[in-house]
Amino acid sequence: MPIIPVKTLVENAKAEIETISPEEARSQADAGTALLVDIRDVRELDREGRIPGAFHAPRGMLEFWIDPESPYHKPPLATDKTLVLFCASAWRSALSAKALQEMGLEDVAEIDGGFSAWRDAGLPVDKTG
Repeated sequence: MPIIPVKTLVENAKAEIETISPEEARSQADAGTALLVDIRDVRELDREGRIPGAFHAPRGMLEFWIDPESPYHKPPLATDKTLVLFCASAWRSALSAKALQEMGLEDVAEIDGGFSAWRDAGLPVDKTG
């Protein structure tokens, strides 16, 4: 049986999740209605910088950190705010948002174009690491 290409998986996920612009993500975060969640690898954060105020939850641990029953649960992720996920270019975040929806989260979205789109829009980036 042939594998489903990752591009197809991402396209399917994007059809089922909410995607918002970098500007909308910033507006929601500034209003206190969203928590920005950076799922990039720590090496990407060191190389590219961070969005100020974003919570870092590496993609490989996201489901474990979200689940309140998990020994790895992170309390900041147990919030009534919308979790707005982002990666470098919105492929991993699309798959992650879909996975969180499958876990039962209703208030989850991703940033269209990811960190790259945020940076290219001239929004704040902290390069001090």
